[in-house]
Amino acid sequence: MHTVAKATTGDGASRTLWGDAWKRLRRNKLAVIAVIWIVFVAIVALTCDLWAQQLLGDPLYASTAEMSKNTLLAPSLEHPFGTDVTGRDILCRVIYGSRISLSVGIIATAISTVIGLVMGALAAYYGGIFDTIIMRLADIFLAFPYTLFVIAMIAVIGNGIQNVFIAIGILGWPSIARVFRSAILSVKENDYVDAARSMGASDVRIVARHIFPNSVASIVVYATMNIGSAILTEAALSYLGMGVTPPQPSWGAMIQEGQTFLTTAPWMMIMPGLAILTTVLAFTLLGDGLRDALDVKMKDA
Repeated sequence: MHTVAKATTGDGASRTLWGDAWKRLRRNKLAVIAVIWIVFVAIVALTCDLWAQQLLGDPLYASTAEMSKNTLLAPSLEHPFGTDVTGRDILCRVIYGSRISLSVGIIATAISTVIGLVMGALAAYYGGIFDTIIMRLADIFLAFPYTLFVIAMIAVIGNGIQNVFIAIGILGWPSIARVFRSAILSVKENDYVDAARSMGASDVRIVARHIFPNSVASIVVYATMNIGSAILTEAALSYLGMGVTPPQPSWGAMIQEGQTFLTTAPWMMIMPGLAILTTVLAFTLLGDGLRDALDVKMKDA
C-alpha cells in the first residue's frame, strides 16, 4: 500500500511530495546558498587531514620557534585568519573545529530525533496513560532552561565530546516528540491506517510504513533546525570549558581564548564567531526552505 500520494502532471510526468518539494527548494535562493555552504563546510571538515596541516601548520601545537615569530599575527595571505597567542594558524583551527561542531550537531540531533520519534509515537498512537505520562515528562524537561539543563547534566556525567553528544541528544527529545505526536494525531485516523489495521498489520508496521512517511516532512524540518541549535549549545559548553578538552579546537573554546585579546587581536574571536554565525544561519535558512518546500498547500506553486 502506497501512503505517499502521487499525482500526474498535464504532460504525464509522475509527481510526488518530495519531487515537488525539491523543485520548490531549488527556487529558494537562500536555501540553495545554505545547502552550498553546508556542503562546503562538510567537505572541508572531512578532507582537512589531507591538506590543512601541510598548508597551515599543526592546529594543536606550535613549536617554540613558531611561537616567537608568529604570535598574534594579523590576517594576511600566509595566515588568512591570523594566528593566536601561541602562533597557531586560526584558519586551520577553525577548519578542525568544524569537525566538532558538525559532529555534535548531527549526532546529537540524531539521538534526540530517535528518542523523540519513539516517545511521540507511543504518546500519539496509544494515547491514554502513555500520552499523559510522556507529555508530562516532556513538560518537566521543557520547564528547565535548555542550556542550563545541559550544563547541569555535563557537570554530573563529566566533560568530553562523547558526553556532549549524550547530554544534548537526550535533553533535546521533548520538542521532537511533541512535533511527531501532533503529526501522528493528524493522520492516524485516515482510511489507509484503518485499512492496514483491519488487515492485521502490527502497530509497529502501521507506524513505520503508513504513519511515519506521511509525518516525516515536519520532522525533517525540525531536525534540520535543531542541528544549528546543537552547534550553538556545543559552542556555549566549550566556551564555559565544559566541552572538548584543550588543545582540541572548538569554535566556542576559541572564542573564550580570544576574549582576552579582544582589543589587541580581535580576529581571535571574530573568525570562530563568524564560523558559528554562518553555519548556524545556513541550517536555519535550510530549515525554513524545507518548511516552505514541504508545505502541501504550495504543491501547485
